[in-house]
Amino acid sequence: MKIAVLKERRPDETRVAASPETVKKMVDMGLGLTVESGAGDASSFSDEAYKQAGASIAKDAKAAASGADVVLKVLRPMIAGETQDEMSALSSGQCLICSMSALNEPEFVGAMMKAGVTGFALELVPRITRAQSMDILSSQANLAGYRAVLDGVAAFGRAFPMMMTAAGTIPPARVLVMGAGVAGLQAIATARRLGAVVSATDVRPAAKEQVESLGGTFVAVEDDEFKQAETAGGYAKEMSETYKAKQAALTAETIKKQDMVITTALIPGRPAPKLITEEMVKSMKPGAVIVDLAVEAGGNCELSEFGKVVTKHGVTLVGHANLPGRLAESASNLFSRNVLSFLGLLVDEETKGLKIDTEDEIIAGTLVTRDGKVVHENVKATETAPAKAKAGGAKKKAAPKKKAAASKPKAGEE
Repeated sequence: MKIAVLKERRPDETRVAASPETVKKMVDMGLGLTVESGAGDASSFSDEAYKQAGASIAKDAKAAASGADVVLKVLRPMIAGETQDEMSALSSGQCLICSMSALNEPEFVGAMMKAGVTGFALELVPRITRAQSMDILSSQANLAGYRAVLDGVAAFGRAFPMMMTAAGTIPPARVLVMGAGVAGLQAIATARRLGAVVSATDVRPAAKEQVESLGGTFVAVEDDEFKQAETAGGYAKEMSETYKAKQAALTAETIKKQDMVITTALIPGRPAPKLITEEMVKSMKPGAVIVDLAVEAGGNCELSEFGKVVTKHGVTLVGHANLPGRLAESASNLFSRNVLSFLGLLVDEETKGLKIDTEDEIIAGTLVTRDGKVVHENVKATETAPAKAKAGGAKKKAAPKKKAAASKPKAGEE
């Protein structure tokens, strides 16, 4: 079986889907590897390192993908009408493995169907024990949470830990982390290591113990709805408007006292929930910082701007795109190990050829397109979403400003 590793072409994407380490392991498995020249440059992996690991180097994406059974990328290929048409390098019958935002990208799913590409969406890997080594969301969120604190500290104009000096004492920074998933927990741990006083919010009851185990203080409205606010897969549920109002009131009071707020709240397949209003930003101390990890999904803060660091009402809002990519080498190492683990499910141990076992829960959970059709039930359910959105949009012409603000980050993703 031949594997092709393509270079990422989006301006903010520095990662690569295979490292020299994982290339060597794939070669040892009996697979053939071709890497597009320069694919690993932004992650500090040279073409020579890939050669030494056993891969051949191709001059461009088309040459790398030619004759490949499986194509590996970090993010989905761009399609016709975007900055460039990366899908044109792929051929009918090939398998594509990457993070493709399949629940939110119907045009791309349609392009895969038209091209006859078999697509595996790594963001859809089931959250089961056997799939932990393949979970790109967790591996990348872990780094994003760490980097968020560092970026916040870089924008913060005061010392972070308590400092007792002959000239007086500097109090520790107060940090609020909103969302205690993988990214949030790492942000809590990192902020604590740097000496901050940390508190955290989350709608999932299980998060309370996790936050407190890291030395943080848990802040939430703990009513009956809160006790049932977690899905079977471990994700946060969409809360009622009543609960949101109560939590927002508590959050507003808490935010006033903070030097830094890090927001990480995401709902799979949905825009990021708005947790911080403009009024809350106005209530914060001059010089405070907000780091919005959800900016690529619309942002948790009303005032965040995708890919930018801006100051509004005396508060610095950090909205960097692709936080894991700001730690390119580490992120690529983890992502490529996730891919290697997943790829092991597709390799026939005897023939070393491609084997797609749809009885496997992980394969079935990630397989989006095959033989020119959408085969993933959740993705099928989103196929009519664009039409519904347009119909809804036609009725809301009275509020164009809000719609423009919401669509801005989406455009930046491309």
